[in-house]
Amino acid sequence: MQYTQLGPTGLEVSRLCLGCMNFGSDAAWMLDDRGESIDLIHRALDGGINFLDTANVYSHGESEEIVGEAIASRNREELVVATKVFGEMHDGPNGSGLSRKHIIDQAYASLDRLGVEYIDLYQIHRFDEDTPVEETLSALTHLVDEGVVRYLGASTMSSYQFAKMLYTADLGGDERFVSMQPEYNAVDRHEEANLLPVCEGEDIGVIPWSPLAGGFLTGKYD
Repeated sequence: MQYTQLGPTGLEVSRLCLGCMNFGSDAAWMLDDRGESIDLIHRALDGGINFLDTANVYSHGESEEIVGEAIASRNREELVVATKVFGEMHDGPNGSGLSRKHIIDQAYASLDRLGVEYIDLYQIHRFDEDTPVEETLSALTHLVDEGVVRYLGASTMSSYQFAKMLYTADLGGDERFVSMQPEYNAVDRHEEANLLPVCEGEDIGVIPWSPLAGGFLTGKYD
């Protein structure tokens, strides 16, 4: 396995990251078998992958629980565990978004589900147009200061939105994002004219999601 530094950090991650969205029972296409899911994670770890990416909203926490169970017997210090926040976790007010309340509440909920004391990479899953950017950045910086989170990342937004967040963080002295997750593969390359130039110019690590275009590039739909 080859390893690389994530963006501007000294954090070394495997070039292959295991995406964990399929682990759970929330949709028919998911791998609704906890034992098989854990076995798959173990096979990835045994193959040298040290980078696992999940989200609180994947099967409403079930994916995080599966990841937590899978890594419980492994050396935590060798792993880079990434998760995300934004999606709806309960009905009613404050059940989703990037408010200070939702971010901090969900960070601690993710810790419990993952069975870990800290999150290596905490990513905002989307841009929240209803919450001031300053509030979001302040909450994320608080989590870093408290030792709950090591690094911050982002996912799936426009280049303007991401540039705005980077600029605001620099202006206010908040923690900076070190990574971005755009949808990017050989079929869908639109981010080459959107987020990727921003990432290159700002020295942001890129973690493409759907690198095989939902399986299309494997040839399984021929």
